[in-house]
Amino acid sequence: MSSTALNASCIFCKILKGEIPSFKVYETKYSYSFLDIEPTAEGHILIIPKCHAAKLHNVPDEYLADLLPVTKKLVKALNLDIDSPEGAGYNVLQNNGRIAHQYVDHVHVHLIPKRTVQEGLEEGWPAQKADMDKLKKLAADLASKLN
Repeated sequence: MSSTALNASCIFCKILKGEIPSFKVYETKYSYSFLDIEPTAEGHILIIPKCHAAKLHNVPDEYLADLLPVTKKLVKALNLDIDSPEGAGYNVLQNNGRIAHQYVDHVHVHLIPKRTVQEGLEEGWPAQKADMDKLKKLAADLASKLN
């Protein structure tokens, strides 16, 4: 199956085909955005490519190139672009694979408004102290693969 095809059993592909209703917010040639029906905050939006791909690395570049500009437009439409210490904030979240908390096997970006401390995602990042020598080696290894 081509990565630009839709998958008959995928819930997001069914939304794209109009087989399942959604609350559409914005659509382009390459992406479709709609309100999440289990929101973390008011205005929680999902942005999906108009092709079926389970993980980010499977999405054709022209579809990927559309996802963040669409997300940016939605941030502005939700008035989350206020630049002040006490202004609104937002999270942009994209998970790949069950181990990374992806529960629908179709790439999707969550735009989650954060207007108050209680709204949206909760704080909690399992940060660890890094070994600087290991970081230096990893950076060099990755850079050599990309150059």
